[in-house]
Amino acid sequence: MSSPRCRLREALPNLYLGRYAPGPKNSITDVPGVLCHTESIIQPANETHGPVNTGVTTILPRADFFHNASYAGIFRLNGSGELTGSHWIDETGLLHSPIILTNSFSVGAAYTGIYEYCIPRHRTKEGTVDWFLLPVVGETFDGIMNDISALKVEPSHIVRGIEQANADAVPEGNTGGTGCSSRVVPADPSAGREEYTIGVLVQANYGRMHDLRIGGAPIGRLLEEQARKAAEANPENTKATETVASMDKIEALKDKKDGSIIIIIATDAPLHPTQLQRLAKRATMGLARVGGNAHNPSGDIFLAFSTANPIPVQTVTASGTSVDPWKAKPITVQVTDDQTINGLFSATADAVEEAILNALCMAESMVGVGGLKSNALPLDQVKALMEKYL
Repeated sequence: MSSPRCRLREALPNLYLGRYAPGPKNSITDVPGVLCHTESIIQPANETHGPVNTGVTTILPRADFFHNASYAGIFRLNGSGELTGSHWIDETGLLHSPIILTNSFSVGAAYTGIYEYCIPRHRTKEGTVDWFLLPVVGETFDGIMNDISALKVEPSHIVRGIEQANADAVPEGNTGGTGCSSRVVPADPSAGREEYTIGVLVQANYGRMHDLRIGGAPIGRLLEEQARKAAEANPENTKATETVASMDKIEALKDKKDGSIIIIIATDAPLHPTQLQRLAKRATMGLARVGGNAHNPSGDIFLAFSTANPIPVQTVTASGTSVDPWKAKPITVQVTDDQTINGLFSATADAVEEAILNALCMAESMVGVGGLKSNALPLDQVKALMEKYL
C-alpha cells in the first residue's frame, strides 16, 4: 500500500519554496476570473481495449473567453508535442479560447469539443456562424498507463468541462499528472492595488525517476538505490522485485516516448504578449529544479496569459462589424514596467517547481497497459530521506 497522499507543503513543511507565499488555494484558480475543470476517464480492460486511464483538463482564461481575449505568450523548450492555436497566439498575442489538455491521440476530439460548445451559443440569426476562433489544445502522451488507441475522449467531455469550469482548487495527481501552485507578489502602490497573483497548472507526464530532485536533494536516485538494495537483499520479496522490474520497464519505454509536460501560467498582473512570453520562459527554471531535462521525445511547452486587460474580439464578422477594419483604432491597456518584473519571474519559477511536486505527491499507484504498475511516490521514504537535507 502506498503512503497516504498529501500535497508537498504538508509532506515537507520545512522545505523552502521561495520568498513569496501561495494564494489561499495554492492553485491556478487563485488568479481572479480563471476557471478550471478536470475529468478522469478510468475503465478496466475488456475484450475491445486495454486499461483506460486518461482524461481532460479545461482552463478558461476568463468566463467570457469568446468576446474578450487575454494577452498571452508561449515558450517551447522542446517541441515533441502539440499546442494547437499557437501560431495565432504567436502572431497576435491573443488567447480567446479555452485551454484543453488531454492525451496525444485525443487532440482532435478536444478541438471539436470547443466548437461544439461555441457553435450553438454563438450562431447568427440565420443559424450559421460568422466568427473566428482557433481552439487551444495541448497534449501529453499517456500511452504507458493508458490504452491510448481506445480513443475514449469525446467532444462531450470538453463541452462538459467548459460548462462546469469553476474557481475551486483543482484536483491533483492522477488527473493527468496534474499539479497546481500559486504565489502572491507585492505590487507597486501606483498600481492601485497591493498585490498580483501568479497561478500555475502543470500536466506533468514526463521525466525519469533517477533525475528527480526535491529542494536540490537527489531523491529520485536515492529512492532507486533503496529499491534495488531491497530487491537484492531479499530476492524472495515479491513486492521489492516487482517494483524494480516495473521501474526498469518504464525507463525503457520512456527511451522511445517520454510523456511531455504542459505548463499553464496565469496572472492578473498587466503584462503584454512579449512579457508573457518571457514569463513562460521562466517555467524552465522550476522544471529544471526538480530534474526536468527536456529529453528529445518530450514535449515541453509552456503558455502564459494575463487576465488584466480584456481585449475585444469578434468585433469584425461576416455579418457585421462594430469597428471599421480599415481605420486604426487605439484601445487603452495597462502594462507593467519591465524594470519591476523580477518578482513575477521568481514567483513563476517557484510555483512551477511546487506544482510539479504537488502532482507527484498526490498521484496514486496505477496499473497500466500490459499490467505494468507505476508506483506512487513513497512519501514516508521521501520524508525520511529529506531529513538530512532540511
